[in-house]
Amino acid sequence: MGLNDLLMNASVVLISNPLNGLFGWITRMFFNYFGNYGVAIIALTVFIRACLIPLNISSQRSMIKNQALASKQAEIQRKYPNDKAKQQEEITKLMQENGAMGFSGCLVSILQLVFIWPIFRVVSGPLKYLSQVPVEKLKSIAELAKQKEFITQAVQKTIDTNDIPLIKLFNENSAFLNECIEKGYIKAGQLLDLHFLGMDLTVTPAWNPVTIFKDPGTYLPLLVIPVLVAITSIVSMKLSTVLRPGYKEEKIAKERAKRNAAMRGQQAQPDQAEMMTKTMTFTMPILMLFTTFTMPAAMGLYWTVGGLMGIVTQYIVYFLFSKPYELKKKEMEELKKQAFNKKALEDGSEKKAKKKKKAEVQTEAQTEAQTETEKAKKEKAEAEKYAKEKEVEYFDLLNLKINYENKNQIREQKMGMNEKPKKNWKATIIKFLN
Repeated sequence: MGLNDLLMNASVVLISNPLNGLFGWITRMFFNYFGNYGVAIIALTVFIRACLIPLNISSQRSMIKNQALASKQAEIQRKYPNDKAKQQEEITKLMQENGAMGFSGCLVSILQLVFIWPIFRVVSGPLKYLSQVPVEKLKSIAELAKQKEFITQAVQKTIDTNDIPLIKLFNENSAFLNECIEKGYIKAGQLLDLHFLGMDLTVTPAWNPVTIFKDPGTYLPLLVIPVLVAITSIVSMKLSTVLRPGYKEEKIAKERAKRNAAMRGQQAQPDQAEMMTKTMTFTMPILMLFTTFTMPAAMGLYWTVGGLMGIVTQYIVYFLFSKPYELKKKEMEELKKQAFNKKALEDGSEKKAKKKKKAEVQTEAQTEAQTETEKAKKEKAEAEKYAKEKEVEYFDLLNLKINYENKNQIREQKMGMNEKPKKNWKATIIKFLN
């Protein structure tokens, strides 16, 4: 086939099925470069996943921002506890202002699902997308094969989307292939080797032992692909949980709550997103394993390589964003802890100083009270002593008076005088007291 014919056929396919034609053209370019169908599928997968890395990074950054805004979201929920519409409005506004919208994470998942269909069409139609055989000629080959009863009518109707039965027919019936070449339906150069590491990637893996042992050389090697699909799917789903920001803190909190009986009743119930993630972790590998047994092995190879690329992407995003975020968060928590300890230490020192000052004031007050008490006691003792001394003086004077009167009486008796002496004793005592 010449270059002009190749470009013409490619343009027709692109116009009729843009996405299918685009992926078919990319796969064809990789096949021409590497010369191997399996390597071309691997290269296609790496190319698609590499294109999705920026969206994965944007999704992770959005997730980190959401976690950073979790406290503010909780504050909004406390502010409007009974108004769900207002909560949603304020939270949406908060996320928009901080660039934390999570649509990019959904977009990655949506694109991965959208890309499955065109890739499935490419691996189901190698003659159409890789060999560039026009659909009209494929229908002519199918009509000829139906006339010779090599294929059923159902296969003939779907030949424009699945031409693998014709490839199998060409490999098993060289006479029919030569007839198609003679009729100009196909050229010998358009027949491609679609094997990879001894596996025919156009064959659908089988799980039925009867089918496997009918042709063990074909089906036994293909069992490796479903196993790898399941393993990579399990690892990828597990890493999406383990490498999530805040996973370690959540795990530690749950383990602490399990050990502490008092906290078991207070432990928060898992939200809907967490329950969905756990469900997907178990159901997705099973679904992928089942689907691998219903599609060509090339599709399983795409999923295997896609799973490996997903694991690599998760580690890249983790070391670029999640781990620095966790380290920064830990550093901020340490700074908060140090600030809290410093504040507690300052408060403790201040309390200690106030307590010491209060003790000093109390001691001083006690000392003053004791001094006043001692002074009062001393004054009381002096007053009592003074009073006692005065009392003694009074009694001395009283005795002096008595003695004086007695002496006067005796003198009067002796002198025989009835008159009292002229000296006034009362004036004498008063004068003495004064």
